Amino acid sequence: MNASKILQQLMQQAGGSQKGGSSSGVDVKGMLSGLSKQLGGGSGQGSSSSGGFDVKSLLGGGAMGMLVGSKRGRSMGGKALKYGAIAGVGVLAWKAWQSSQAAKNSNGQPGNAQANAAEGERVDVLSGDVQERRSLELLQAMIMAARADGHIDEQEQALITEQIDALGADQEMHHWVEQQLKAPLDAQALAREADSPQAAREMYLISVAVTDDQNPMERAWLDQLASALNLPKEMTTELERQAEQAG
Repeated sequence: MNASKILQQLMQQAGGSQKGGSSSGVDVKGMLSGLSKQLGGGSGQGSSSSGGFDVKSLLGGGAMGMLVGSKRGRSMGGKALKYGAIAGVGVLAWKAWQSSQAAKNSNGQPGNAQANAAEGERVDVLSGDVQERRSLELLQAMIMAARADGHIDEQEQALITEQIDALGADQEMHHWVEQQLKAPLDAQALAREADSPQAAREMYLISVAVTDDQNPMERAWLDQLASALNLPKEMTTELERQAEQAG
């Protein structure tokens, strides 16, 4: 399974979307062009590519656009998508912990090296099997969060799977994504996958990035996940603040 490759490409896709030239922070023209090339046809000007995809429905940028729910109108006119939180999930989750530590310490400084080491490593500095495992955890968190409002139907599930395939998913990864799109939502099971406090923060942060906390079902999922991950309220508040600031 090549989960780390897929996650890295999604993060790069999110970073490219965040740095776009439009006032909303989304480079629509660039994403349309990139998506058209990714799917192997057309100039990106029409409503669909030669592969039969509705390009306009994927303004968020391929698989990223589907996962964050551009189909629900939040990519341009509604609640801004938190692309920056996806692109920098490891650094931002770590920054949230440092901020919480500084707030607890009278000198305003983050914790010492021993305390830092106990928190676990960021996804962006991991390698090998450990990186693969963390990537799988974060992809699972993203998919569950994207499904939290119950609006991903079978056709959209197929589109997401095909978009993940377009990023280079191997056969094992393909089947895993299909399973995740149909599996029951289970915050406790997801939380058990977290192998460190840093992993838990990253899982929550990436979930925040693909949900709208004004949607009651999505807010409820975030609250369930926070409880399952044993994240205190002050930490979830800081993670959500980091996500909003990252944009």
